[in-house]
Amino acid sequence: MTTRNQAFTILQKHIHDRFLINHHLSSETVMRAFARHFGENQELWGICGLLHDLDWECTKENPSEHTKKAAEILRAEGIEEEIIHAVQAHHPTASDIWPSNLMEECLYTTEELTGLIIACALIQPDKKLASVSEQSVLKKLKNLNFAKGVNREIVGRAPEVLGMTMDQIVAISLKAMQEIANELGL
Repeated sequence: MTTRNQAFTILQKHIHDRFLINHHLSSETVMRAFARHFGENQELWGICGLLHDLDWECTKENPSEHTKKAAEILRAEGIEEEIIHAVQAHHPTASDIWPSNLMEECLYTTEELTGLIIACALIQPDKKLASVSEQSVLKKLKNLNFAKGVNREIVGRAPEVLGMTMDQIVAISLKAMQEIANELGL
């Protein structure tokens, strides 16, 4: 099984932008929190979150290649197919691979939410996650003019596919990200 240290080393080879690294770290911690919630493998879920946008810097100009290049990189690194499938399923419009289990559905729907939560922190006077409330995230989720890059349709699938309310999803995600706020510089 791939370790977190191995996954982070791979990530650092391919992602250099600090904002993107923060996105990966946020997705990792949120995935670990949901794995705990569901009684699943925290290491596996976290690694999927950590590696999900591994190819973004080299495919952002050609989104149809997103996750395909990541799959090539991860296979060359000897990463398990279960992780590769989850990485590809988080962006099914490019990969044509759709989420097929709880872990993949969680990654697909919550990684978008991490961007919204970071945006909520950045508009706070102190720019800190500690100043962000669940209610403010829920309010900003409804505001289509805020953090326009966040796909609300995908986030909106979360309650159905995870069997939880949006309030619960936001609470778990926000708390997880607040726990690594220092690492994120937020």
